[in-house]
Amino acid sequence: MSTEASSTQSARLTVLAGPTAVGKGTVVAELRRRYPDLFVSISATTRNPRPGEVDGQHYHFVTHEQFDDMVTHGDMLEWAVVHGQNKYGTPRGPVDAELKEGRPALLEIDLDGARQVKKAMPEAQLVFLAPPSWDELVNRLVGRGTENEEERERRLATARVEMNAVHEFDQVVINDTVARATDELAALIGITR
Repeated sequence: MSTEASSTQSARLTVLAGPTAVGKGTVVAELRRRYPDLFVSISATTRNPRPGEVDGQHYHFVTHEQFDDMVTHGDMLEWAVVHGQNKYGTPRGPVDAELKEGRPALLEIDLDGARQVKKAMPEAQLVFLAPPSWDELVNRLVGRGTENEEERERRLATARVEMNAVHEFDQVVINDTVARATDELAALIGITR
């Protein structure tokens, strides 16, 4: 197993985005299981850790002041204020370090974050993870059972906007099965077993 970039493809940043409930986290978890050395960026956040979360493993937990300093100094590839309260973003340093060493890097972020990364690093590869169909996306969201009706409708409205942005991406991977989608994403990243 190697997470080194293949000789025909130089190491670069791959950004994975897609609509809610499409399975981004599941595909990334499978990718990490198969390729434990693959660098997947850890976001920084100003929110407090939840029970069981470990600083540097789940998130980099920072103060609002530290986060603002990172933004001011250009140390964030992308960032956003979520739910009007806490800030989340992708620290640039660890991504740059991986790429400098010739190793690929992966970000799993939202559409707005992907747009910011493309502006900051135009050479980044944007991959859109899409459902096999709209009905399947709705079924997955409803099947999770983690949102009430109002929240599901809000997420589906956002998903419609996200689905309409597919043309902004360099590649599209259909998540019909986790195994196949993971295979395709690994090939796009340029990692081999």
